[in-house]
Formats: sequence, C-alpha cells, structure tokens
Amino acid sequence: MRLILVVAMLALTVSPAFAADINKALVVVFGHEGGLQCDRNDPGNWTGGKVGVGRAGCTKFGIATNSYPNLDIRNLTIHQAAKIYERDYWNPLHLSELKSQAIATEVFDTAVNCGAKSSALILQKTCNHLNGKGKDYPLNGRITSETIRWINDYTVKKTNRTRFWKLLNGYQLGRYIQIVDANPRMTRYLNSWLSRVW
Repeated sequence: MRLILVVAMLALTVSPAFAADINKALVVVFGHEGGLQCDRNDPGNWTGGKVGVGRAGCTKFGIATNSYPNLDIRNLTIHQAAKIYERDYWNPLHLSELKSQAIATEVFDTAVNCGAKSSALILQKTCNHLNGKGKDYPLNGRITSETIRWINDYTVKKTNRTRFWKLLNGYQLGRYIQIVDANPRMTRYLNSWLSRVW
C-alpha cells in the first residue's frame, strides 16, 4: 500500500503541455516491477547476467543486480530508483519529447524490462515500417530528436497512432518470444511479460 501511495505522489508532478511525463510512466513501470525479489532463477539477480554466474543479488523496483552490481539494491528507495530510470532509460530515449503519453510509457516500460537499447531498436523498426518514405532510421539502438519528431508528426492522426501502437507492441511481443526461444527456462516469466504488451 505504501508503494502505491509513493508512486501516486510521483505522478502528481505537473508535466509540460503536450509532452510525455515520466512521473505518469513511473506509475505503470513500478506497478509492473513491484518491490524486492531475490529469485535465484532470475538471470537479472546475478552480477554475470546468467544464473549461477557471478554474485547472487536481488531486484527492487525493477533495478537489478546484473545491471547495477555495485548498488545496494536491498536498501534502494523508490525515489532513487526513479532517478536511475530517468537517467538511464527515459532521457536517452528522448521520451519527454514525445507528445503521446501512452507511447512514451510503453517504450519506457519496454526499456525497463528489456533494456534501453532493445526498446530503442523496437522503436526504430516500428518507424521504419511505417514511414512509407523509404527513409530508414539506422538500427543502432540510439534514438534521436529527429526520430521523435517523426513519431509526433505521424501519430497526430488517431488511425496512425493505432497502427504505430499495434506494430510497437508486435515487436515487443516478438522480443519476449525471442528471449524464451533462446532460453526455455525464461518461460516462467512469459505470462508476466505478456501482461506488459497492451
């Protein structure tokens, strides 16, 4: 209950007009990630990124030992986690520049769950399949302001926004299936991941 109240307080921050707000996105992400878990079968809870490789640790608010091996995750506060998410996921993806809160939140949630680079690649592939101008954005995992401007222009129309949303989620689903196919032990997390595909 306390976690929900803290997350709700984060969302009360006023956002700029016509811009996505990280605080609203954090409500969704923290709702998916939850609190402390130290599942030894989770590769994210090992400093080596694979079960049994390196030192065992934990995940809290989605901040995992494999990505932050020197962080005191057990004592991490929700405010510290929010700062990490803003620095390492939200800002590099230029999500404050997006006009659609829903798209920004989805891209952010995917970044937290799959990594910022994977989320950026999904976003780039989505743009490349929809731009219809033969202009491909390089699949390099780096989002630029130009990419965001194109998304904002494209998604002004509701029909385009729906197309963008469906394709974005299709690529996200494909990424989860790819993970499970490469490592069948990860099937145990698939239902949880599927709940993140809207």
